[in-house]
Amino acid sequence: MGPLEGIKVIDMTTVLMGPYATQMLGDYGADVIKVESLDGDVTRQIGPTRHPGMGPVFLNTNRSKRSICLDLKKPAGRDAVLRLIKSADVLVYNVRPQAMARLNLGYDVVSQVNPRLIYAGVFGFGQDGPYAAKPAYDDLIQGATALPALMAQTADGVPRYVPNALVDRIVGLTAVGAICASLVDRNRTGRGQRVDIPMFETMAGFVMGDHMGGLTYEPPLDKGGYARHLSPDRRPYKTSDGYICVIVYNDKQWQNFFDATGRDDLRVHPKFATFAGRAANIDTVYAELARILETKTTAEWTAILEKADVPVMPMHDLESLLGDPHIVATKFFPVVKHPTEGRIRNMRPSARFSETPVETKRLAPRLSEHSAEILSEAGFSADEIAGLVRDGVTKAVPNT
Repeated sequence: MGPLEGIKVIDMTTVLMGPYATQMLGDYGADVIKVESLDGDVTRQIGPTRHPGMGPVFLNTNRSKRSICLDLKKPAGRDAVLRLIKSADVLVYNVRPQAMARLNLGYDVVSQVNPRLIYAGVFGFGQDGPYAAKPAYDDLIQGATALPALMAQTADGVPRYVPNALVDRIVGLTAVGAICASLVDRNRTGRGQRVDIPMFETMAGFVMGDHMGGLTYEPPLDKGGYARHLSPDRRPYKTSDGYICVIVYNDKQWQNFFDATGRDDLRVHPKFATFAGRAANIDTVYAELARILETKTTAEWTAILEKADVPVMPMHDLESLLGDPHIVATKFFPVVKHPTEGRIRNMRPSARFSETPVETKRLAPRLSEHSAEILSEAGFSADEIAGLVRDGVTKAVPNT
Protein backbone atom coordinates (compact mmCIF):
# COMPACT_ATOMS: atom_id res chain seq x y z
CA MET A 1 0.00 0.00 0.00
CA GLY A 2 1.91 3.03 -1.24
CA PRO A 3 1.24 6.55 0.10
CA LEU A 4 -1.05 7.36 -2.88
CA GLU A 5 -3.18 4.23 -2.51
CA GLY A 6 -6.80 5.09 -3.36
CA ILE A 7 -5.91 7.95 -5.73
CA LYS A 8 -7.10 7.48 -9.31
CA VAL A 9 -5.11 9.19 -12.07
CA ILE A 10 -6.23 9.61 -15.68
CA ASP A 11 -3.00 9.72 -17.65
CA MET A 12 -3.50 11.45 -21.01
CA THR A 13 0.22 11.87 -21.66
CA THR A 14 2.67 10.52 -24.22
CA VAL A 15 6.42 10.31 -24.89
CA LEU A 16 8.51 11.00 -21.72
CA MET A 17 7.66 14.02 -19.57
CA GLY A 18 4.10 13.15 -18.64
CA PRO A 19 4.54 9.36 -18.56
CA TYR A 20 7.57 9.73 -16.26
CA ALA A 21 5.47 11.78 -13.84
CA THR A 22 2.49 9.43 -13.92
CA GLN A 23 4.72 6.37 -13.56
CA MET A 24 6.03 7.86 -10.32
CA LEU A 25 2.47 8.46 -9.11
CA GLY A 26 1.71 4.84 -9.94
CA ASP A 27 4.84 3.63 -8.19
CA TYR A 28 3.63 5.48 -5.10
CA GLY A 29 0.37 3.54 -5.14
CA ALA A 30 -2.03 5.51 -7.35
CA ASP A 31 -4.25 3.69 -9.84
CA VAL A 32 -2.97 5.17 -13.09
CA ILE A 33 -5.15 4.69 -16.17
CA LYS A 34 -3.14 5.42 -19.30
CA VAL A 35 -5.43 6.66 -22.07
CA GLU A 36 -3.78 5.92 -25.41
CA SER A 37 -4.73 6.55 -29.01
CA LEU A 38 -5.59 3.50 -31.10
CA ASP A 39 -1.97 3.54 -32.36
CA GLY A 40 -0.56 3.79 -28.85
CA ASP A 41 2.14 5.93 -27.28
CA VAL A 42 4.89 6.62 -29.84
CA THR A 43 7.57 5.49 -27.37
CA ARG A 44 6.29 1.95 -27.82
CA GLN A 45 8.23 2.02 -31.12
CA ILE A 46 11.59 3.33 -29.78
CA GLY A 47 14.56 1.01 -29.36
CA PRO A 48 15.14 -2.73 -29.78
CA THR A 49 12.06 -4.85 -29.08
CA ARG A 50 11.10 -8.47 -28.68
CA HIS A 51 7.55 -7.70 -29.77
CA PRO A 52 6.14 -4.70 -31.69
CA GLY A 53 4.92 -1.88 -29.48
CA MET A 54 6.88 -2.89 -26.39
CA GLY A 55 10.15 -0.99 -26.73
CA PRO A 56 12.48 -0.28 -23.80
CA VAL A 57 11.65 3.44 -23.48
CA PHE A 58 7.98 2.55 -23.07
CA LEU A 59 8.71 -0.32 -20.69
CA ASN A 60 10.79 1.94 -18.47
CA THR A 61 8.36 4.88 -18.37
CA ASN A 62 4.99 3.17 -18.07
CA ARG A 63 5.09 0.59 -15.32
CA SER A 64 2.47 0.81 -12.56
CA LYS A 65 -0.27 1.66 -15.08
CA ARG A 66 -3.25 0.18 -16.86
CA SER A 67 -3.80 0.86 -20.58
CA ILE A 68 -7.02 1.79 -22.35
CA CYS A 69 -7.39 2.87 -25.99
CA LEU A 70 -9.88 5.59 -26.88
CA ASP A 71 -10.31 7.65 -30.03
CA LEU A 72 -10.99 11.01 -28.39
CA LYS A 73 -11.89 12.63 -31.70
CA LYS A 74 -15.04 10.52 -31.78
CA PRO A 75 -17.92 11.67 -29.57
CA ALA A 76 -18.21 8.25 -27.98
CA GLY A 77 -14.52 8.28 -27.10
CA ARG A 78 -14.77 11.72 -25.51
CA ASP A 79 -17.89 10.66 -23.59
CA ALA A 80 -16.07 7.57 -22.34
CA VAL A 81 -13.10 9.55 -21.02
CA LEU A 82 -15.47 11.96 -19.27
CA ARG A 83 -17.05 9.00 -17.49
CA LEU A 84 -13.57 7.97 -16.34
CA ILE A 85 -12.83 11.53 -15.22
CA LYS A 86 -16.00 11.67 -13.15
CA SER A 87 -14.56 9.29 -10.55
CA ALA A 88 -10.89 10.36 -10.86
CA ASP A 89 -8.75 12.41 -8.51
CA VAL A 90 -6.16 13.64 -11.01
CA LEU A 91 -5.97 14.18 -14.76
CA VAL A 92 -2.53 14.70 -16.31
CA TYR A 93 -2.01 15.81 -19.92
CA ASN A 94 1.00 17.02 -21.88
CA VAL A 95 -0.37 18.44 -25.09
CA ARG A 96 -0.84 22.19 -25.41
CA PRO A 97 -3.92 23.49 -23.56
CA GLN A 98 -5.27 24.65 -26.92
CA ALA A 99 -5.40 21.01 -28.04
CA MET A 100 -7.33 20.01 -24.93
CA ALA A 101 -9.79 22.83 -25.66
CA ARG A 102 -10.26 21.57 -29.22
CA LEU A 103 -11.14 18.15 -27.78
CA ASN A 104 -13.64 19.95 -25.53
CA LEU A 105 -11.70 18.65 -22.53
CA GLY A 106 -10.46 21.95 -21.12
CA TYR A 107 -10.60 22.67 -17.40
CA ASP A 108 -13.81 24.66 -17.77
CA VAL A 109 -15.51 21.50 -19.07
CA VAL A 110 -14.04 18.76 -16.89
CA SER A 111 -14.29 20.76 -13.67
CA GLN A 112 -18.05 20.80 -14.18
CA VAL A 113 -18.01 17.01 -14.45
CA ASN A 114 -15.74 16.64 -11.39
CA PRO A 115 -15.14 19.72 -9.21
CA ARG A 116 -12.66 17.77 -7.02
CA LEU A 117 -10.38 16.96 -9.96
CA ILE A 118 -6.73 18.05 -10.00
CA TYR A 119 -6.25 19.03 -13.67
CA ALA A 120 -2.49 19.04 -14.27
CA GLY A 121 -0.91 20.14 -17.53
CA VAL A 122 2.78 19.66 -18.39
CA PHE A 123 3.52 21.60 -21.56
CA GLY A 124 5.89 24.13 -23.05
CA PHE A 125 5.13 27.60 -21.80
CA GLY A 126 3.09 29.56 -19.28
CA GLN A 127 -0.22 30.65 -20.71
CA ASP A 128 0.18 34.35 -19.94
CA GLY A 129 3.15 34.95 -22.28
CA PRO A 130 3.67 35.26 -26.05
CA TYR A 131 4.91 31.65 -26.36
CA ALA A 132 1.68 30.23 -24.92
CA ALA A 133 0.69 28.25 -28.02
CA LYS A 134 4.19 27.26 -29.21
CA PRO A 135 5.17 23.59 -29.37
CA ALA A 136 8.04 22.53 -27.11
CA TYR A 137 10.45 19.62 -26.94
CA ASP A 138 13.29 18.73 -24.60
CA ASP A 139 16.00 19.86 -27.05
CA LEU A 140 14.29 23.19 -27.68
CA ILE A 141 13.93 23.98 -24.01
CA GLN A 142 17.51 22.94 -23.27
CA GLY A 143 18.66 25.43 -25.89
CA ALA A 144 16.34 28.19 -24.73
CA THR A 145 17.53 27.87 -21.12
CA ALA A 146 21.25 28.15 -21.95
CA LEU A 147 22.34 24.55 -21.40
CA PRO A 148 24.08 24.13 -24.79
CA ALA A 149 25.78 27.50 -24.33
CA LEU A 150 27.07 26.33 -20.95
CA MET A 151 28.22 23.03 -22.46
CA ALA A 152 30.14 24.96 -25.11
CA GLN A 153 31.75 27.17 -22.48
CA THR A 154 33.10 24.18 -20.56
CA ALA A 155 34.49 22.24 -23.54
CA ASP A 156 35.43 22.94 -27.17
CA GLY A 157 33.16 25.90 -27.83
CA VAL A 158 30.58 23.82 -29.71
CA PRO A 159 27.06 23.98 -28.22
CA ARG A 160 25.64 20.55 -27.43
CA TYR A 161 22.53 19.22 -25.75
CA VAL A 162 22.87 17.16 -22.56
CA PRO A 163 22.68 13.49 -23.72
CA ASN A 164 19.60 12.79 -21.64
CA ALA A 165 15.97 13.94 -21.73
CA LEU A 166 16.87 16.20 -18.84
CA VAL A 167 14.01 18.67 -19.30
CA ASP A 168 11.34 15.98 -19.56
CA ARG A 169 12.55 14.30 -16.37
CA ILE A 170 12.94 17.50 -14.33
CA VAL A 171 9.57 18.88 -15.39
CA GLY A 172 8.01 15.48 -14.71
CA LEU A 173 9.44 15.51 -11.19
CA THR A 174 8.15 19.05 -10.71
CA ALA A 175 4.72 17.89 -11.82
CA VAL A 176 4.67 15.09 -9.24
CA GLY A 177 5.37 17.61 -6.48
CA ALA A 178 2.73 20.03 -7.76
CA ILE A 179 0.11 17.28 -8.04
CA CYS A 180 0.78 15.96 -4.54
CA ALA A 181 0.64 19.52 -3.14
CA SER A 182 -2.70 20.04 -4.88
CA LEU A 183 -4.06 16.83 -3.37
CA VAL A 184 -3.10 18.10 0.08
CA ASP A 185 -4.93 21.37 -0.60
CA ARG A 186 -7.99 19.49 -1.88
CA ASN A 187 -8.11 17.46 1.32
CA ARG A 188 -8.27 20.77 3.18
CA THR A 189 -10.75 22.63 0.94
CA GLY A 190 -12.68 19.91 -0.86
CA ARG A 191 -12.01 21.65 -4.20
CA GLY A 192 -9.82 20.62 -7.09
CA GLN A 193 -7.87 23.04 -9.24
CA ARG A 194 -6.02 23.54 -12.50
CA VAL A 195 -2.23 23.22 -12.23
CA ASP A 196 0.07 24.31 -15.08
CA ILE A 197 3.68 23.08 -15.07
CA PRO A 198 5.46 24.84 -17.99
CA MET A 199 8.74 23.45 -19.27
CA PHE A 200 10.41 26.76 -20.14
CA GLU A 201 9.87 28.49 -16.81
CA THR A 202 10.67 25.33 -14.82
CA MET A 203 14.01 24.88 -16.58
CA ALA A 204 14.83 28.61 -16.51
CA GLY A 205 14.61 28.43 -12.71
CA PHE A 206 16.51 25.12 -12.59
CA VAL A 207 19.47 26.39 -14.63
CA MET A 208 19.61 29.93 -13.30
CA GLY A 209 19.42 28.74 -9.70
CA ASP A 210 23.08 27.76 -10.17
CA HIS A 211 24.16 30.33 -12.73
CA MET A 212 22.36 33.59 -11.92
CA GLY A 213 25.51 34.86 -10.19
CA GLY A 214 25.91 38.60 -10.45
CA LEU A 215 22.78 38.82 -12.59
CA THR A 216 20.94 38.39 -9.29
CA TYR A 217 21.57 42.06 -8.61
CA GLU A 218 20.25 45.12 -10.38
CA PRO A 219 22.38 46.52 -11.87
CA PRO A 220 24.26 43.24 -12.51
CA LEU A 221 27.62 42.63 -10.87
CA ASP A 222 28.78 40.27 -13.65
CA LYS A 223 27.42 38.26 -16.59
CA GLY A 224 26.33 35.29 -14.46
CA GLY A 225 27.69 31.78 -14.25
CA TYR A 226 28.93 29.61 -11.38
CA ALA A 227 32.71 29.44 -11.86
CA ARG A 228 33.16 25.99 -10.31
CA HIS A 229 30.58 24.43 -12.63
CA LEU A 230 32.09 26.14 -15.66
CA SER A 231 35.71 25.16 -15.02
CA PRO A 232 37.02 23.06 -17.94
CA ASP A 233 38.71 20.76 -15.39
CA ARG A 234 35.47 20.00 -13.54
CA ARG A 235 35.18 16.57 -15.10
CA PRO A 236 36.06 12.94 -14.43
CA TYR A 237 39.83 12.90 -13.89
CA LYS A 238 42.23 10.76 -15.88
CA THR A 239 44.25 8.31 -13.83
CA SER A 240 47.19 6.25 -15.05
CA ASP A 241 44.81 3.52 -16.25
CA GLY A 242 41.36 5.05 -16.61
CA TYR A 243 39.12 7.71 -15.04
CA ILE A 244 37.80 8.56 -11.59
CA CYS A 245 35.25 11.00 -10.16
CA VAL A 246 36.58 13.06 -7.27
CA ILE A 247 35.40 16.22 -5.55
CA VAL A 248 37.49 17.89 -2.87
CA TYR A 249 35.15 20.62 -1.67
CA ASN A 250 35.33 21.87 1.91
CA ASP A 251 38.32 22.77 4.07
CA LYS A 252 38.37 19.45 5.96
CA GLN A 253 38.38 17.46 2.72
CA TRP A 254 41.27 19.53 1.35
CA GLN A 255 43.27 19.04 4.55
CA ASN A 256 42.65 15.29 4.28
CA PHE A 257 43.71 15.39 0.63
CA PHE A 258 46.93 17.23 1.47
CA ASP A 259 47.65 14.66 4.20
CA ALA A 260 46.99 11.73 1.83
CA THR A 261 49.13 13.14 -0.98
CA GLY A 262 51.87 14.78 1.05
CA ARG A 263 51.29 18.09 -0.70
CA ASP A 264 52.19 20.41 2.16
CA ASP A 265 53.24 23.00 -0.44
CA LEU A 266 49.61 23.36 -1.52
CA ARG A 267 48.38 23.44 2.08
CA VAL A 268 49.99 26.87 2.57
CA HIS A 269 49.54 28.16 -1.00
CA PRO A 270 47.10 31.12 -1.06
CA LYS A 271 45.21 29.67 -4.03
CA PHE A 272 44.59 26.38 -2.15
CA ALA A 273 44.61 27.20 1.58
CA THR A 274 41.10 28.67 1.95
CA PHE A 275 37.65 28.18 0.45
CA ALA A 276 37.67 31.76 -0.84
CA GLY A 277 41.09 31.32 -2.40
CA ARG A 278 40.07 28.11 -4.14
CA ALA A 279 36.81 29.63 -5.39
CA ALA A 280 38.63 32.61 -6.89
CA ASN A 281 41.17 30.36 -8.62
CA ILE A 282 39.06 27.32 -9.40
CA ASP A 283 40.58 26.65 -12.84
CA THR A 284 44.09 26.56 -11.34
CA VAL A 285 42.91 24.33 -8.48
CA TYR A 286 41.14 21.81 -10.71
CA ALA A 287 44.00 21.73 -13.22
CA GLU A 288 46.47 20.86 -10.45
CA LEU A 289 44.08 18.22 -9.07
CA ALA A 290 43.95 16.71 -12.57
CA ARG A 291 47.76 16.54 -12.73
CA ILE A 292 47.98 14.84 -9.32
CA LEU A 293 45.36 12.20 -10.14
CA GLU A 294 47.19 11.13 -13.31
CA THR A 295 50.02 9.72 -11.20
CA LYS A 296 48.30 6.55 -9.88
CA THR A 297 45.78 3.95 -11.00
CA THR A 298 42.07 4.25 -10.45
CA ALA A 299 42.15 1.46 -7.83
CA GLU A 300 45.04 3.07 -5.99
CA TRP A 301 43.34 6.47 -5.83
CA THR A 302 40.03 4.94 -4.78
CA ALA A 303 41.69 3.22 -1.82
CA ILE A 304 43.71 6.31 -0.84
CA LEU A 305 40.80 8.74 -1.05
CA GLU A 306 38.28 6.50 0.67
CA LYS A 307 40.72 6.03 3.56
CA ALA A 308 41.17 9.84 3.71
CA ASP A 309 37.38 10.42 3.63
CA VAL A 310 37.61 12.40 0.39
CA PRO A 311 34.49 11.95 -1.80
CA VAL A 312 35.20 9.57 -4.69
CA MET A 313 33.12 7.45 -7.05
CA PRO A 314 33.84 5.35 -10.13
CA MET A 315 33.08 6.67 -13.60
CA HIS A 316 30.65 4.11 -14.98
CA ASP A 317 29.41 3.55 -18.48
CA LEU A 318 25.87 2.30 -19.09
CA GLU A 319 26.81 -1.37 -18.77
CA SER A 320 29.13 -1.12 -15.79
CA LEU A 321 26.56 0.88 -13.81
CA LEU A 322 24.36 -2.22 -13.73
CA GLY A 323 27.13 -4.09 -11.90
CA ASP A 324 27.99 -1.40 -9.35
CA PRO A 325 28.24 -3.18 -5.97
CA HIS A 326 25.90 -0.73 -4.23
CA ILE A 327 23.33 -0.94 -7.03
CA VAL A 328 23.53 -4.73 -6.88
CA ALA A 329 23.22 -4.80 -3.07
CA THR A 330 20.13 -2.54 -3.09
CA LYS A 331 18.55 -4.60 -5.93
CA PHE A 332 17.83 -1.40 -7.85
CA PHE A 333 17.68 -3.17 -11.25
CA PRO A 334 15.78 -6.40 -10.52
CA VAL A 335 15.31 -8.83 -13.38
CA VAL A 336 11.60 -9.66 -13.52
CA LYS A 337 9.32 -11.67 -15.76
CA HIS A 338 7.03 -9.56 -17.94
CA PRO A 339 3.82 -11.34 -19.04
CA THR A 340 4.65 -10.92 -22.74
CA GLU A 341 8.26 -9.70 -22.92
CA GLY A 342 9.85 -12.37 -20.77
CA ARG A 343 12.79 -11.51 -18.53
CA ILE A 344 13.44 -7.77 -18.43
CA ARG A 345 15.48 -5.50 -16.20
CA ASN A 346 13.21 -3.25 -14.15
CA MET A 347 14.02 -0.26 -11.90
CA ARG A 348 12.89 0.11 -8.30
CA PRO A 349 11.36 3.38 -7.11
CA SER A 350 14.23 5.22 -5.41
CA ALA A 351 12.15 6.76 -2.60
CA ARG A 352 11.66 4.55 0.46
CA PHE A 353 8.69 4.96 2.81
CA SER A 354 8.83 3.51 6.33
CA GLU A 355 5.07 3.17 6.83
CA THR A 356 3.75 2.88 3.26
CA PRO A 357 6.35 0.86 1.35
CA VAL A 358 6.07 0.82 -2.42
CA GLU A 359 6.68 -2.05 -4.80
CA THR A 360 6.08 -2.54 -8.50
CA LYS A 361 2.83 -4.44 -8.89
CA ARG A 362 2.31 -3.82 -12.61
CA LEU A 363 4.85 -3.86 -15.42
CA ALA A 364 4.24 -1.73 -18.52
CA PRO A 365 0.96 -2.78 -20.18
CA ARG A 366 0.26 -3.96 -23.69
CA LEU A 367 -1.71 -1.52 -25.80
CA SER A 368 -5.38 -1.59 -24.70
CA GLU A 369 -4.66 -4.42 -22.26
CA HIS A 370 -7.15 -3.13 -19.67
CA SER A 371 -9.74 -1.36 -21.85
CA ALA A 372 -12.65 -3.67 -21.07
CA GLU A 373 -11.74 -3.81 -17.38
CA ILE A 374 -11.54 -0.03 -17.03
CA LEU A 375 -14.73 0.61 -19.00
CA SER A 376 -16.59 -1.97 -16.92
CA GLU A 377 -15.45 -0.23 -13.73
CA ALA A 378 -16.84 3.03 -15.15
CA GLY A 379 -20.26 1.41 -15.57
CA PHE A 380 -20.20 0.31 -19.20
CA SER A 381 -22.07 -2.91 -19.94
CA ALA A 382 -20.53 -5.73 -21.95
CA ASP A 383 -22.74 -4.79 -24.91
CA GLU A 384 -21.66 -1.15 -24.71
CA ILE A 385 -18.00 -2.17 -24.63
CA ALA A 386 -18.50 -4.46 -27.61
CA GLY A 387 -20.15 -1.55 -29.44
CA LEU A 388 -17.18 0.74 -28.75
CA VAL A 389 -14.83 -1.93 -30.15
CA ARG A 390 -17.04 -2.42 -33.20
CA ASP A 391 -17.19 1.33 -33.86
CA GLY A 392 -13.43 1.78 -33.62
CA VAL A 393 -13.59 3.87 -30.45
CA THR A 394 -11.47 1.37 -28.51
CA LYS A 395 -9.68 -1.91 -29.14
CA ALA A 396 -10.29 -5.38 -27.81
CA VAL A 397 -7.85 -6.92 -25.37
CA PRO A 398 -4.84 -8.11 -27.42
CA ASN A 399 -4.06 -11.78 -27.59
CA THR A 400 -1.39 -12.95 -25.16
